[in-house]
Amino acid sequence: MKDKDLFQDQDFTSVEKNATQGDLQEIQKPKNLKGVIVRASSFALLLSAAYLFFIMQGEFGRYSLEGLNSTWGMIFLLITGTLLLFRAGFFFYNLYLYLRYKPVSGVSDEELPSVTVIVPAYNEGKQVWATLKSLAKSDYPAHKLELLAIDDGSKDDTWEWMQKAKQELGDRVSIFQQPENKGKRHALYRGFHLGTGEVFVTVDSDSEVTSETLRNLVSPFVVNPKCGAVAGNIRVLNNGQKALLPKMLDVSFVLSFEFVRSAESSLESVLCTPGALAAYKREAVFGCLEEWINQTFMGRPSDIGEDRAMTNMILKQGYHVLFQRNAFAYTNVPEKYTGLYKMFIRWGRSNVRENIAMAKYVFTDFRKGSKTGSRILFLNQLLKLVMSYPTILLMIFFISMDPLLFISSTLFSILIWSSFPVLFYARKYKLSESFWAYSYSILYTFGLFWITPYAIATASKRGWLTRG
Repeated sequence: MKDKDLFQDQDFTSVEKNATQGDLQEIQKPKNLKGVIVRASSFALLLSAAYLFFIMQGEFGRYSLEGLNSTWGMIFLLITGTLLLFRAGFFFYNLYLYLRYKPVSGVSDEELPSVTVIVPAYNEGKQVWATLKSLAKSDYPAHKLELLAIDDGSKDDTWEWMQKAKQELGDRVSIFQQPENKGKRHALYRGFHLGTGEVFVTVDSDSEVTSETLRNLVSPFVVNPKCGAVAGNIRVLNNGQKALLPKMLDVSFVLSFEFVRSAESSLESVLCTPGALAAYKREAVFGCLEEWINQTFMGRPSDIGEDRAMTNMILKQGYHVLFQRNAFAYTNVPEKYTGLYKMFIRWGRSNVRENIAMAKYVFTDFRKGSKTGSRILFLNQLLKLVMSYPTILLMIFFISMDPLLFISSTLFSILIWSSFPVLFYARKYKLSESFWAYSYSILYTFGLFWITPYAIATASKRGWLTRG
């Protein structure tokens, strides 16, 4: 899709985007020679690895024959074969579910429920002002929209920017200040008690929405009485900067949301409604609010993963959890490796905790209708966790046996598996940007492979990590 001119209002937000009929207007980005070089070199590296792998097939065959004659070789073959079959089977299952998915169209003003939007903020600075301004411009009946911004004891000028937004927006927004920093979960908890809407919408203070976002996000509650929560479609806000990581993450987010969550939504079992943009039925929130705010893990209060925890508890009540591909939020992501791995560690620890929590109810009669899809999604998550340590041990073993063969075969695998997100992104947005999927896969395989094992080993640790 070709880039289009965007409406820009510097007095309003840092960037304004509109999503219509599944097509997204892209940020106008200057040519980035470094980015072109990284994408081209990543693709060239993968092609070279594929060539090397094929010319080394004789050596690969020799290792295979030798390995099959040993007990460890048979175990490896069994584990690898099973994993590949499961992964391929789950991919095609997701593809089938994705093709079945359709977002709910925005309903009329008369049908829309009253909404309370809660924006918790900590050390966000000017960005919280842009966030509130973007929400205020929503195409949503003013008498049905309540905006609450809660400063969670920030140490910078976040409160001043909230006050500026209040001066400009007047009664359209209410601002509150926590006496001390108690964490995002407590800020949201206060917002849930203050809000009067039939639906709660949570938006991170480093995110901005399009004018149609709120209408599209809450429409599923109108057409599906069993809907308890809705996940929004998250893209990267700082994608237009020179940093390379946001460009990689943008392609990754498209696959994670527009493919994976679309598939999960077809099963009415989206596993995580993201903090950047999510909607919850009031009754569903208050059905688990005290359990949520008092949640602990290994005897310690949970101060991370509030979005995944809320989703889990709403699923447990028997509600449907859906995804709206046509409800966009753009969020800032880390631009440096340190911030990236800290964010992934936090997500990984939350994933461990909530999979344990999900195991306690997913095989019970937790809701009416089919529960098979929810159970398949859970088992897939569980398998990824269980296999993280054996995978690293196998990596170490093969590196010690033949480093060149290991690297070439691994890169060749990346070329195969990453081609789908490349094609998926290219079909929806832009071919040249889609090649970031190759770069991201290389980075993740060799630079972030340790995240899941580390998150499992340190799952009880607290701390947001990426907030100073």
